[in-house]
Amino acid sequence: MMITVLIVEDEVPISQVLKVYLQKANFQTIQAFNGIEAINQFNEHMPELVLLDVMLPGKDGWTVLKEIRERSDCPVIMLTALGDVQYRLTGLNDGADDYISKPFIADEVVARVKAVLRRSKTTESSSKKYGQLEIDIKSHRVKIGEQEIELTPRDLSLLLFLAENPNQTFTRDQLIDNVWGWEYEGSDRAVDLAIKRLRKSLKAWPVVEGEIKTLRGLGYQFCVYKK
Repeated sequence: MMITVLIVEDEVPISQVLKVYLQKANFQTIQAFNGIEAINQFNEHMPELVLLDVMLPGKDGWTVLKEIRERSDCPVIMLTALGDVQYRLTGLNDGADDYISKPFIADEVVARVKAVLRRSKTTESSSKKYGQLEIDIKSHRVKIGEQEIELTPRDLSLLLFLAENPNQTFTRDQLIDNVWGWEYEGSDRAVDLAIKRLRKSLKAWPVVEGEIKTLRGLGYQFCVYKK
């Protein structure tokens, strides 16, 4: 079955170039040229990945991203000429999976699409339990006992990566490479903020069973004390 990519880009020449390159790489493509059309196409076709421009008529990319996240954890890669770090953090904190600045090379976009899809395939694994903490990777559900924990897609991706590598230490750069994507150019403070949010979300997880630990000068570790 071909993977479907929704291209949301109001500049027709750019949209057409992306369509051609993605189809060459054996992806099926759908195009939308404004924010309202993007939501309609997403709801109708439920694509496996969205390439989403920020500056769109009708509804901007931030609004479209939020509406997608209300109903789906489908991977979203933001496309924009806005190079400011704060814009990148806004997109990533709102649930974007990657961020590509214009101008870009179409081959690079295809490579990033494949990389994000590879990372998202971790959902094919079965659920894992760490004491009372249960992570169902396939359904993207996290529970502590009977309590379901709500996480943003980015924070969930970070938790999944750490939980799949228990008791291993990762630097900020390593986490950025594996979770945010190796060409992420924003501040490594995004990692610290995500870890802080995760700890707050997992505060009901008994510390005798495990914790996300900071090793000064080394990085972060998903410590498991009791299985």
